[in-house]
Amino acid sequence: MKRQVLAALGVFCGAALCAAGEFEPPKRLEAGGAPIRVESPGYAYPCWAEVGGKKGLVVGQFNKGKMRFFESLGGLKFGKGGWLKAEGKDAEVPGVW
Repeated sequence: MKRQVLAALGVFCGAALCAAGEFEPPKRLEAGGAPIRVESPGYAYPCWAEVGGKKGLVVGQFNKGKMRFFESLGGLKFGKGGWLKAEGKDAEVPGVW
């Protein structure tokens, strides 16, 4: 009896776990009324972070390894944003190129 119950649970749970997920359609995020963009050549790398005690979106980019921070205003709304600074200059993460 236990084997039958476990087998049935395995079948039903396995099917539920393997079902195709559904995603919302893509949405261009905006900050300060304009689309969030990075400098050319682009290749943005966004992530959620806390900077200076404020939560928001950090968007790193391929060009010079600079990062912009967009403060979260709730939901998917963000403040205008600006470059992260280190010692008064735009912070840069050196790349391997």
